Amino acid sequence: MVVRIKVVNDVGELVSIFHAADTEIKRKLLSDLSNGWVTMDSIEKQYGIKGRKALMYLDKIKMIESQWITGPNGPEKAFHTYYTNVQINVMGTMSELSDIIYATTISEEKLEEYENKIIGMMDKDGVFVGDASEKLGVSQILLKGIVKRSTILQIKGYKIEKVAEN
Repeated sequence: MVVRIKVVNDVGELVSIFHAADTEIKRKLLSDLSNGWVTMDSIEKQYGIKGRKALMYLDKIKMIESQWITGPNGPEKAFHTYYTNVQINVMGTMSELSDIIYATTISEEKLEEYENKIIGMMDKDGVFVGDASEKLGVSQILLKGIVKRSTILQIKGYKIEKVAEN
């Protein structure tokens, strides 16, 4: 077995790690994915649409890998956790930590409110992190935490963009 370690050095990355298993479905799915290859069909049968969304989130934060396998109905895409271990080594100011804790614990409704505001700022190429931070009146650390928690937004370079749908 190949041992791969996810090393977390950025305080903002904690939001992704904490939300990888923040619901019962995500926790069980992550456990299933760490035990073997699982197809989308079996995920949807066992967990429904919430399982599909959880898988998409795990894919967004690069915690899973995929491969094509031959199943009874022909080729199917299967998923598995990419990492076997996580090592957390972060240091941040108390202000940064408070922003990360806030981004991690805000309600789904408040998260959706932020997502809608950010999407409203976007042009076809997205929106710069600095511009969005300024318009929302929040720190860039908090904004990055919100985007890392989001299932529909991602940061690419210095811009926030919508996640490409599969």
